[in-house]
Amino acid sequence: MSDLTELYQSVILDHNRRPQNKGAMEQADAHADGRNPLCGDQLTVWLRFDGDVITDVTFVGTGCAISQASASLMTQAIKGKTRAEAESMFTQVHDMVRGHTPPPADARGPLGALAALSGVSRFPVRVKCASLAWHTMKAAMDDPSAGAGQVASVSTE
Repeated sequence: MSDLTELYQSVILDHNRRPQNKGAMEQADAHADGRNPLCGDQLTVWLRFDGDVITDVTFVGTGCAISQASASLMTQAIKGKTRAEAESMFTQVHDMVRGHTPPPADARGPLGALAALSGVSRFPVRVKCASLAWHTMKAAMDDPSAGAGQVASVSTE
C-alpha cells in the first residue's frame, strides 16, 4: 500500500473518531437534513453566514466512517469560504469521489485534506456516503426558506 493511500486512510479514520465541528447550532441561518436510505447514514448540517461568507458550519449525524469523516472534513474546508467557493468545492469533491477527475497527487493540492476522500471512487457503493454531507450543505445553501424555520432535505437515493 502506498504512503499516500495510508495517509488518506489515516485522515478518514481520524475524522471519524474525532470529528470536527460536530454539534447542533443555535441560531443558524440555514440547515438541511440528509439521509442515505441504502446504508442508513443520516445527518443535519447547519450554516451561519455573514453576508456571503460561511462563518460557521456544524453537523450532527450517524453513519459509516466515510460519511462522518466527510462531514467533518467538509465543515473544516468550507468555514470562512463564500457561497461560491463552497459550491465550487462541492463540485470538485463530487467529481473526485465519482472518479470523474484524477485523484490528487497529494494533500497539498487545492483540495487539501479533502483529497483523503479520493479513494472512495474505487468503491462506487460508497460514493453516496462520501457525498451526503456535501449534498446536504448545498441543499441548505440553495433553499432560501431553510433559514426561516424550514428544513431543506436531501436524499441520496
